[in-house]
Amino acid sequence: MILLGIESTAHTFSCGVVKEGEILSNVIDMYRPPEGGIHPREAAEHHREVAASVIGEALKRAGVKLSEIDAVGYSKGPGLGPALRVGATAARTLAVKLSLPLIPVNHCVAHLEVGRIVGAKDPVLLYVSGGNTQVISFSEGRYRIFGETQDIGVGNMLDKFAREASIPFPGGPEIERLAEEGRRYIELPYSVKGMDVAFSGILTAALTCLKRGERLEDICFSLQETIFAMLTEVTERAMAHLKKSEVLLGGGVARNRRLQEMVRTRAEERGATFFVPPPDLCVDNGAMIAYTAELMYRAGIGVSPEPADRRAPSCEGPPRLPSPRPPLHNAPHHPSPPPSRPHPPGPCGTSGPRPPARGRPLSPPCT
Repeated sequence: MILLGIESTAHTFSCGVVKEGEILSNVIDMYRPPEGGIHPREAAEHHREVAASVIGEALKRAGVKLSEIDAVGYSKGPGLGPALRVGATAARTLAVKLSLPLIPVNHCVAHLEVGRIVGAKDPVLLYVSGGNTQVISFSEGRYRIFGETQDIGVGNMLDKFAREASIPFPGGPEIERLAEEGRRYIELPYSVKGMDVAFSGILTAALTCLKRGERLEDICFSLQETIFAMLTEVTERAMAHLKKSEVLLGGGVARNRRLQEMVRTRAEERGATFFVPPPDLCVDNGAMIAYTAELMYRAGIGVSPEPADRRAPSCEGPPRLPSPRPPLHNAPHHPSPPPSRPHPPGPCGTSGPRPPARGRPLSPPCT
């Protein structure tokens, strides 16, 4: 079985090819704005320009022909609307042309499931990227968010600081390099609320230090130490809450060596196992979409690629991952007891789901 996956949630357009759980290719093309941050329309234009060449290169590196593809997966979100539309359109075009199943993949779930490649079976995921900062795990038959940022993503915060400090995009790698030269810790706001974090106050304080002439290296060092300590704390709290013994890093910021060191140290102190994928699987990439799409396809999940006006209205796609689903995850399923009274209508006119006791679902039942 050969799956092709397309990723286009933000600044990256990527295509990966997976065969029986083995990654055959993973081609990544990232949009880099000439200045400032990412504009969704400009990112979408970049994706349209490179889509055909990236898909072609992925097939070439994998040594696979289009006629050999069994299904097409694509990133359905969360992400930037214009950018997502380009990837979805490319995936649907291929699926219609080749008469293949189309598999919509939750981007956050893909970051968790690709951890299988490095040996993670049932981890707590610390997902840290530009637009997302979340603590995610599979619990009680569903993927759930146990903690997240209350304002901006950690990568977004680092990029905002980098722009003010005249550091080119993406700012994270250069901030990491400068932090290694830092000699003095500057106290910054430490904002943790339960298993949630907030970064806007830290950003304001760091910019204030920059304006008053503090060494840039010391600010970068202090910034990293503070925000990574916060992230490590909430991740450990989620591990204790869920009684899990594995922790996985995902997202572009997961490539930071200092963050890896801090989370690994705390995991080992708890007797837990630490996992982090290779750098090209930490960032947004098509291989993780194809890998997760293969798991979903084996579990019988997919939608028709035909245009909506040719199909009867339905509430079937793209659904959340069904449960129980032994082929997709090794965690045991504990079904919730039936509700004692009717619930208000759900998003598609059906009975609403029983609200979970802990952790909110990663996605609604019908999105």
